Amino acid sequence: MLTGAFTLLMTPFDENFRLDESGLRTLVRMQVEAGIHGIAPLGVTGESPAMDDREYRRVVEICVEEAGGKCRVAPDTCACNIDIAVARVKMFGELGCDYAVVFAPFLVKPTQAGLVDFYRRIADASPIPILLHNVPERAAVAIEPKSYAKLIGSGNVVGTKDGVKDLDHLARLLHMAGGRDFAVMTAKDATAFPLMAFGGQGVFTVAGNILPGVMKSIVDLSLAGDLAAARAIHEKYYDLFEALRLETNPMAVKEALTLLGLPGGPLRPPLMRLSEANRETLKRLLKETGVL
Repeated sequence: MLTGAFTLLMTPFDENFRLDESGLRTLVRMQVEAGIHGIAPLGVTGESPAMDDREYRRVVEICVEEAGGKCRVAPDTCACNIDIAVARVKMFGELGCDYAVVFAPFLVKPTQAGLVDFYRRIADASPIPILLHNVPERAAVAIEPKSYAKLIGSGNVVGTKDGVKDLDHLARLLHMAGGRDFAVMTAKDATAFPLMAFGGQGVFTVAGNILPGVMKSIVDLSLAGDLAAARAIHEKYYDLFEALRLETNPMAVKEALTLLGLPGGPLRPPLMRLSEANRETLKRLLKETGVL
């Protein structure tokens, strides 16, 4: 079964908002050297909605090249058009990715039957395993448990990246999976340890951009049954986990990269730099935890 910590990789830009390819290579190498289980480029944290098709492909090419098989690569489709989503999962497979994360179709607000059909069509067409991406706060539609019930164990669908922080919801998904080959992974750092404490398989992590070793340790210790050690790490960094989502993700984590002297650069409009007050909060927590 799929397990691990997958860093929701930031996309660095230069001062003219162009893709910083050298910076991206640096960030991927940092993840590989830390022993992260996987990287998840594009998506919301990677600012993919602000990218064109050429950049989409180039980011994935660089990630696969730099990962070099030392960690898994799982990009996000971020598309509500079925043809675009299918084309992207096929491209991910062609470029050597291990998984495709399929964002729930946004804005259109499909029915649950429409969601199930969307995912089945993509899974049938995909050359690589897919994970569902449930993020109702962004997509304006949730993958409800009744839809999960139809997709768990369905062909090429091997797991979910679920952005709902409600532990009852996550526990229900684990119960529904019932030991089948379906990974329940959270998309929130603050719920990584709680989820794994009752049987989850991992996390897609924003904090992994600056703390890949920390997030890897939480997952490894939890999987090994050392929940006390995993909880100690969770408690130490909990406030920082929350701060890394201040205002709108990825504003805070990009600011953190800059504070640490790592490639980040500006955010593409309409996103803006974190406010001064929140920059100070972030800086304080980075110092208190010994990151800065």
